[in-house]
Amino acid sequence: MPLTLRLHPQDNVDIALADLAAGSESLGVLLSERIARGHKLANRAIAQGAAITRYGQIIGAATQAIAAGAHVHVHNIAMTDHRQDYDFAAAAVPLQPADTPRSFQGYHRADGAVGTRNYLGVLTSVNCSGSVARFIAEEAEKTDWFKALTNIDGIVPIAHASGCGMSGSDEGYATLMRTLQGYARNPNFGGILLVGLGCEVMQLPDLLGKGRMRADNNFRHLTIQAEGGTRRTVERGVEALREMALVANACTRAPAPLSALVIGMQCGGSDGYSGITANPALGIASDLLVSHGGTTILSETTEIYGAEHLLTRRAISAEVGEKLIARIRWWEDYTARNKGEMNNNPSPGNKRGGLTTILEKSLGAVAKGGSAPLTDVYLFAEQITQKGFVFMDSPGYDPCSVTGQVASGANLIVFTTGRGSVSGYKPVPCLKVATNSELYRHMPEDMDLNTGDIIENGVTLAEKGREMFEMFIRVASGEVTKSEALGFGGAEFVPWQIGAVM
Repeated sequence: MPLTLRLHPQDNVDIALADLAAGSESLGVLLSERIARGHKLANRAIAQGAAITRYGQIIGAATQAIAAGAHVHVHNIAMTDHRQDYDFAAAAVPLQPADTPRSFQGYHRADGAVGTRNYLGVLTSVNCSGSVARFIAEEAEKTDWFKALTNIDGIVPIAHASGCGMSGSDEGYATLMRTLQGYARNPNFGGILLVGLGCEVMQLPDLLGKGRMRADNNFRHLTIQAEGGTRRTVERGVEALREMALVANACTRAPAPLSALVIGMQCGGSDGYSGITANPALGIASDLLVSHGGTTILSETTEIYGAEHLLTRRAISAEVGEKLIARIRWWEDYTARNKGEMNNNPSPGNKRGGLTTILEKSLGAVAKGGSAPLTDVYLFAEQITQKGFVFMDSPGYDPCSVTGQVASGANLIVFTTGRGSVSGYKPVPCLKVATNSELYRHMPEDMDLNTGDIIENGVTLAEKGREMFEMFIRVASGEVTKSEALGFGGAEFVPWQIGAVM
């Protein structure tokens, strides 16, 4: 295995592939100091103020003169003006459709969507009903009728921190409304019980709307105040779940085309390898799914910042590209008025893993999107209506971003990590991908797939992308992921809370 990697001929930094001692030599460069695995070293002298390039793209500027062989990190690189030529739709090249149709075993729903799991959900309109939702789920799981079910994955109580103490007409209210409605309609739920308090801002009649909450009508709702308190609500809730369970249990897995798969793509706890191994391999797997008619969702708007030009060029039209830039401008305003900055990410853990500016992190994160054309851009938790590769606006905070993707219709989550993020997202299975072999060996009970062998053993990105794609199909068909086996998913429902808490 080589000691360092140069990702593009024009790059003036190389990536250390192992912990390197001062005095080591690689690619003709003598190291003047110790360089940790995943971190960068200057492969030539870099003048103060000069651009620093990785992937053939600018990731920042030198804040001081950097000698060849020196460590390049947060002490000598800073954010620069990243504005790019967006060149809308200039590189939107359609993928060739797959030659051979593939399928997975899923749960077919009345609206045409297909689930990869079959849960019952107890969804809350407000935090005040969160404990009661958990009481209902716990009591139902103790019953003989629940234990006799053969085709239900479990009961998921979904509590959150909002629903009241908020405006009833602003952007935050509309975002929470979309999120709750989206969860109720997610195809991985075979039935939903909605529980409210009764006096909250997020009123059940408004949440239910004028139409049916679910196309299969396997839906019930109640409020604690109308039922006469906690105990009566729990009793009524358990009975409602029993009625819905009979319907949901009758649904069994059957073949479904891969066009019914909707995969949310995430990266968290990233490191210097993320943009070299796991993320580009996921990009290849994404392209494979899109070529079979499926849908992949890229999100985390704050983590494509500085690389958005790579997506606008792949937009199918200028209008789609403009929608993405409109979200970027919204975020610039949002962070400014809240006295923040777009470069507050990478996190401390990302930096320990070798990342520096948001420009560097974003270039690696965008690799998850492969090469397929960008077919549309959606608001947080907005229902996905277009097939192919799409973007959903969200914060970079992983549980919140995944919450939006699940609300938008994702029935599988793929999460790459270099530092060791652990989480799960009921009702949707989450497949964890390690960017490096050290992490995979260190946390074997949490990681489903290792991509460190791309560096260590010369496995190609194409081979690893194909391996990941095949894992998509197995997990969608019922193979249990590591996070599911550990019981994750009860605490990661995090709606994006926008606006004042009053």
